[in-house]
Amino acid sequence: MTQAALPGAIVSTEWLGGNLGALGLVVVDASWYLPAAGRDPRAEYEAGHVPGAVFWDLDALSDRGTPLPHMLPGPAELVRQIAALGIGDGDRVVVYDGSGLNLSAPRVWWTLRVAGHDSAAVLDGGIGRWRAERRPVEAGLVRRPPAVFTGAFHAGLVRSQAEMQALLESGAAQILDARSQARFRGAEPEPRPGLRGGHIPGARNLPFNELVDAEGRLLSPDQLRRRYRAAGVDLTRPVVTTCGSGVSACALALGLELLGHRHYAVYDGSWAEWGREVGPPVER
Repeated sequence: MTQAALPGAIVSTEWLGGNLGALGLVVVDASWYLPAAGRDPRAEYEAGHVPGAVFWDLDALSDRGTPLPHMLPGPAELVRQIAALGIGDGDRVVVYDGSGLNLSAPRVWWTLRVAGHDSAAVLDGGIGRWRAERRPVEAGLVRRPPAVFTGAFHAGLVRSQAEMQALLESGAAQILDARSQARFRGAEPEPRPGLRGGHIPGARNLPFNELVDAEGRLLSPDQLRRRYRAAGVDLTRPVVTTCGSGVSACALALGLELLGHRHYAVYDGSWAEWGREVGPPVER
């Protein structure tokens, strides 16, 4: 088959089904869940995945030198990890997860963009929709040969705690939190121990699961635009997204990308860093 160009930042199951096996197309299962979900993403992947998909372990492919969960590794290590998965410079990458809510696939899409690989897209509806349409799955573990991945670290897509604290002073960008309303308000305990309740002062709230319909597909651009605006986001100004640990924040970044809003970044440490017992100011 000839090389398949991606139609955009999301692709349909129809598109992926028609292009499986195309030259330079890499499919990635990026499923990940909070421990409380009681799900094992690797075991689910090995039991059945999109044919040819490799497994991106969000916890393992991270900075192991910090106690914070699945933080981005440094630029050189990030390039090494991507190449080891068999993703090369010229490849098109389609990422999916099994959440039904577009939870973790956007994190890998964003990670690839940070690493300088823009030819990546998220599978709309994830493997849930793929299975619902009775499309083929295969069991076992797929290993691709290591690839040549050059990379170019795009630091502008990432924010640190120090940069977030400076942002509170400057007001140069809006802060948008992807956690549930109850966690945002501090009315519900955090799933990780040792964290305060509440949110970064001045932040707005748009739970990531409100960007998909009942079947887990992304809302239309008009519907997405209304959701962001209803959350108080000015789509003419820069936005930094945040969440519990930097995963679902990437779903908000993907939504902005689909709206043509390119001035966004993700706070990688998110509430796992900001909300620690001794830390920056918190608002409830």
